[in-house]
Amino acid sequence: MTRPPRSALRLPRYVERRPLKGGAWGYFFHVPTWARKAGCTVQSEPLGSDFNSAVLRAETVLLPAFDSWRTGGADSDRPLAGVQPGTLDWVFAEYRVDRRYTKLDPKSKRNHEVGFKLVGGYVLKDGKRLGEKRLSAIDTALVDDLYEVLLVLKATDVDGNVVERERRTTVNHAMKSCRRAWNVAGRRNPGRLPQVNPFAKMGLRSSDRETPTATYDDLVAFRQKAIELGLSSLSTAALIGWEWLQREVDIFATFDVSHYRPKEHPDMVLVVDEKTKSRSWIPLFDGAGVALYPELMLELDAIKRDRIGGLMLRRDWGSRGPWPTWPKPDMPDFTHMSRKVKEVIRAAKLRDDLSFASFRHGGFTESGDAELTDREIMAQGRKTTVKTLPNYVKRTTQQIVSGTKKRRAARTKGGQLSE
Repeated sequence: MTRPPRSALRLPRYVERRPLKGGAWGYFFHVPTWARKAGCTVQSEPLGSDFNSAVLRAETVLLPAFDSWRTGGADSDRPLAGVQPGTLDWVFAEYRVDRRYTKLDPKSKRNHEVGFKLVGGYVLKDGKRLGEKRLSAIDTALVDDLYEVLLVLKATDVDGNVVERERRTTVNHAMKSCRRAWNVAGRRNPGRLPQVNPFAKMGLRSSDRETPTATYDDLVAFRQKAIELGLSSLSTAALIGWEWLQREVDIFATFDVSHYRPKEHPDMVLVVDEKTKSRSWIPLFDGAGVALYPELMLELDAIKRDRIGGLMLRRDWGSRGPWPTWPKPDMPDFTHMSRKVKEVIRAAKLRDDLSFASFRHGGFTESGDAELTDREIMAQGRKTTVKTLPNYVKRTTQQIVSGTKKRRAARTKGGQLSE
């Protein structure tokens, strides 16, 4: 047999070419023997006779999955996954290489991956992961049953008692991620997926869970522990979230040295809200010249003495780079910051459901406890409508007591209450 002309173009790792009948080259992805013996979940497969298509699949689907298996996921946000065509793992892999996934911000990608790992990693009675199952075996009844199983998480507390808790938000997100992946994979591969998406029209009910709110004691404990651990910038950041009611993107990715007490406004700070694109000058002193935020100003003054410009809050070690990273220019990623915050929360023995956002919500709730009017809270939090305040100002017993006293006082003044 006469071999066809061989391309001089370089092939990806573990891809080889073989002559086919009819005078063409065929391309094949082969998992090395040592990896197969070690239990690699990625499968060898033929890649067809088109060079460009073979290279695209190898470099964007197979090799990333193989490298993720080889390193235990250390080099990727993706969980361990096989990519046997026609399986749920394959659906996830097809979605990952699509522009509708690649254009997402890092946080959205992580949320999807959590869902893929939760659903695809579920171990069935036969010992196989759901991700390894053929798509024809995954129907609406199976998915509905899986939803009920995943909804309740059982854990053992320090006393050895089994405690159940509902994780509705997490499981809802997982089902929506799978639904999205199934739809995208279906568009990429017409006729290769079952017509009915089993993750669609599930009638998901939203969770009533609110963002956990930190108390002032939580704030104090967090700040003390952060300083002990050499993370004073996180201590200052938590206080900014509490006092100025700012989000993490505003504090870590926007707050510049030039915003704090500039020459033209030496007694004010410029607070920028990236979400609403608003910019507000906040006074730092009252009419008598008394500092309104003495603890916070002391820390920011010390930082500014050593800085000419740039972000106000930076990492506390090494070259003191910014806390976020920027995979895309307009999409800061706060993964590392969030992990460090959780380390401090656990070291301080605070509630594990707290996050950095909890301090901002705590500041809003403190405003409600202090009996600020809606207008005052809106001004402090730079809110444009009163409708959103209940999401931030949590109802507390102190507010209920205060409100009851005000109502009874009004009755007394009107002579309508007998004592």
